[in-house]
Amino acid sequence: MIDVLVVDDDFRVAAIHRGFVKRTPGFQVVGTAANGEEALRAAAELRPDLVLLDLYLPDAFGLDLVTKLRAEGHDCDIMVITAAREADAVRAAVRNGAVSYLLKPFGFNDFRDRMEQYAAQRAGLKAAAVRDQADVDKVFSRATAPAVSMPKGFSPETAALVEAALREADGSLSAAECAERIGVSRVSARRYLEHLTERGKAEVTLNYSGRGRPERRYRWQ
Repeated sequence: MIDVLVVDDDFRVAAIHRGFVKRTPGFQVVGTAANGEEALRAAAELRPDLVLLDLYLPDAFGLDLVTKLRAEGHDCDIMVITAAREADAVRAAVRNGAVSYLLKPFGFNDFRDRMEQYAAQRAGLKAAAVRDQADVDKVFSRATAPAVSMPKGFSPETAALVEAALREADGSLSAAECAERIGVSRVSARRYLEHLTERGKAEVTLNYSGRGRPERRYRWQ
């Protein structure tokens, strides 16, 4: 079993997350914490394998808490679960080694998919034998694999930024508007937006307001 610590200052949200963990085979909740101080104390006492971490805590920013956990010698994995859609927060989570970044609100199926992907990566890393550079590369590819399967050449970091921009948008976004928000090319933004559409995470409509080809606009489902 993978031991999970739930960190969220809203007791109702924490209860939902506990229920989701309970419904996911192979995981069990060993404790909850409502702020950074409680989280540090619980990590020391319970030694969880995985922390489900909200970023907006009353006494600390979640990613600052990760730094403190590492300084105190805790090697637990971190899955960020938050309403923070800012690109800087996503980038910071990646830099701090978060295994996944799940935006609130979400349903059980999305949660279960992320947890199962994490469990598979964890099992693969534990079983890995390192004999040469090829084995090292395989270990790193498992450790940095995106939470969902993505086409070759796609970056999980960019995918997270595109998803955050689309979720945050007031209405729909064109590829050009999305690209401007997150700092990538229009072509790249459109590729990721089309991928989200193919997965059923976004819907596309055509805007015929101007001459020439209609503009494709995307909206989070």
